[in-house]
Amino acid sequence: MGMEGLAAPQPEGSATRVLVVEDDRTVSEVVARYLGREGYAVEEVADGSRAVERALQSLPDLVVVDLMIPGLDGLEVCRRLRQAAPIPVIMLTAKSDEADRIAGLELGADDYVSKPFSPRELMARVRSVLRRAQGDPWPHPAATPSSTRALTAAPATGGVLTAGRLSVDTTAHETRVAGRLAAVTSKEFDLLTFLMTHPRRAFSREELLEHVWGYTYGDTSTVTVHIRRLREKVEADPADPRHVVTVWGIGYRFEP
Repeated sequence: MGMEGLAAPQPEGSATRVLVVEDDRTVSEVVARYLGREGYAVEEVADGSRAVERALQSLPDLVVVDLMIPGLDGLEVCRRLRQAAPIPVIMLTAKSDEADRIAGLELGADDYVSKPFSPRELMARVRSVLRRAQGDPWPHPAATPSSTRALTAAPATGGVLTAGRLSVDTTAHETRVAGRLAAVTSKEFDLLTFLMTHPRRAFSREELLEHVWGYTYGDTSTVTVHIRRLREKVEADPADPRHVVTVWGIGYRFEP
């Protein structure tokens, strides 16, 4: 069973808090050690019920949760946390668990990492999810391939983007449809804002994964699931979208 408690001593100040939910002690300790080296304050728990209890007692900045854990499984942990607060969640999954990965994304998980994974890859995902959750949705130029810099520079100025009944305030981080606040997740907001700032430009799923998620590789079903969820929240008819449209054989584009 996994070990509970704090990782190595953290630097002074308000360190970003990460809750690691993993019943494999070796995996939990490795993840906590790498997070600790990056300056995060880490708490480890070994089962889903305890994870929800701890998270609701004191909201962490991020939860890293394995799908297969005792008590409540990772999907149920994600569902309960999403009902309570918009806590960023990264799921750890086995490579064969595609259906579960998609289910996790449908429940609002921000990302997933397949086992066995490189700790460096996990740290990159953690930084990416936290950066977006803290209101900086695009990769910094120093960490972004030169081919993407022209696309990622413009949105940083903030402002309000509008298209028909749809309005996105990039400063307040709010999305409204016909004046009503739409409950989009942080990553859905990033995806919508990116598409709106590049109207009528078609992007492949691979390009969106790179520009919005900051990954040069990964499972493009992540993009597909987020597009579907986004349409359900901002389109009058998700089955016949007006703004976030499919470009057959390529990917997606935004129609003003």
